[in-house]
Amino acid sequence: MVDITMMALAGAGGGEVPRGESLYAVPGTYSWTCPAGVTSISVVVVGGGGGGQDISGARKGGAGGGLAYKNNISVTPGSSYTVVVGDAGRGIYQSTSELPSGTSIDGGASYFSSTSTVRATGGQSGDGASFIGTNTAGDGGGSGGQANDGGGGAAGYSGAGGNGSSGSTATSGSGGGGAGGAEANGGGGVGLLGLGSNGAAVSSGPGLGGSGGADGQGGVGGSSGNYTRNGGNFGGGGGSELGNKPGASGGSGAVRIIWPGATRTFPSTDVGTP
Repeated sequence: MVDITMMALAGAGGGEVPRGESLYAVPGTYSWTCPAGVTSISVVVVGGGGGGQDISGARKGGAGGGLAYKNNISVTPGSSYTVVVGDAGRGIYQSTSELPSGTSIDGGASYFSSTSTVRATGGQSGDGASFIGTNTAGDGGGSGGQANDGGGGAAGYSGAGGNGSSGSTATSGSGGGGAGGAEANGGGGVGLLGLGSNGAAVSSGPGLGGSGGADGQGGVGGSSGNYTRNGGNFGGGGGSELGNKPGASGGSGAVRIIWPGATRTFPSTDVGTP
């Protein structure tokens, strides 16, 4: 669990609405307790990226996770709210039996309070529009990029992640989303500090992160056989099988809560760190 809370007063006198945030960047289920004086929050969530595979000789990367945000959510000081952070999809070679117990090849959904408040689904393993992560509840967000051999990029704040490619240049993210990975490389992730620049696609290699998210990883061969092609945090899709090595894992999901939500609103109004 990573739960970082930073508090600062909005003014010099007593009684001001506190200013702060909580960040959850490790997959799991948590309980967030609303601080004293806080009655409104804004939340952004990112679903986990899908894992790569090579089932029946068909190389497929993982699609990018979705992003959703919701502003000015009413909360009660001292009350507890559920936070769910979606796990990254795990890469496999040819069979889901290779997965460690309790894990999935598909990325998990992330949400705050309930699935109808603000929620983004994870990207799945496989290519095509039906595999992408989406924003299913909230005020805005975007869908993850499609996978091919390369993983799809994570969704942006107002657009889709870029698509992975099977050889030539993948596509860039839009609306602050991550770029897709070229060849069998990972897709770029998306950051949690609000709308930023799009992740740029490259002609050969991993997708770059959008809005300050982490870049995807590129394959490293050689005698060591160390092929690392994971999707970038948060929500980038993993690359496909390469050199008889398993497909790569996606980037993790995440949830960021900021307050006061009436004045700090996604995608870009005073959403940086306190």
